[in-house]
Amino acid sequence: MIQIRDEIASDVAAREHLLDACFGSSRFLKTSQRLREGRLPARGLALSAVQDEKLVGTVRLWDVETDCGRPALLLGPLAVDPALQGAGLGGSLMREVLARATECGHGAVLLVGDAPYYARFGFTQAKADALYMPGPFERERFLGLELKAGALAGAEGVLRAAGAFEVLPEVAAEAAAVAARRRAA
Repeated sequence: MIQIRDEIASDVAAREHLLDACFGSSRFLKTSQRLREGRLPARGLALSAVQDEKLVGTVRLWDVETDCGRPALLLGPLAVDPALQGAGLGGSLMREVLARATECGHGAVLLVGDAPYYARFGFTQAKADALYMPGPFERERFLGLELKAGALAGAEGVLRAAGAFEVLPEVAAEAAAVAARRRAA
């Protein structure tokens, strides 16, 4: 049986291995990755699918905003173990993460992906027509979905990262050392 749950710290290595298996190292070159670098996924919107304690699927949503300050989420990546692809797990992950995003009060989700696949969840190119990625992207694969009616109405411009910064161990250690020196002075 496959369980979809919140991602936990021990999923990280398996998630990265799964993403490498599904997308290869070129995934780091994508424009979407520029919006995720150094950021945490949106709170409560990083999910793992686990079967017999093995990570077999992942999906994450990231906080972004438009040039005009309109908030949205950026999906990606969605990945399923190649041995389980075609069995509906990707769809289950999508439905769950979209339901959670709606429950959290988010208004819209954007992504760069296969239009025929994502159309079944309500994504359309028209919802992202006035929006741009901050680097090269395929216009026909840039899609949007409104979780709240009108959430993308009038949204325009280039997306930018808006989520919380990831605290890197070396950065956190240096910040703690600076704070300790200030207290001692």
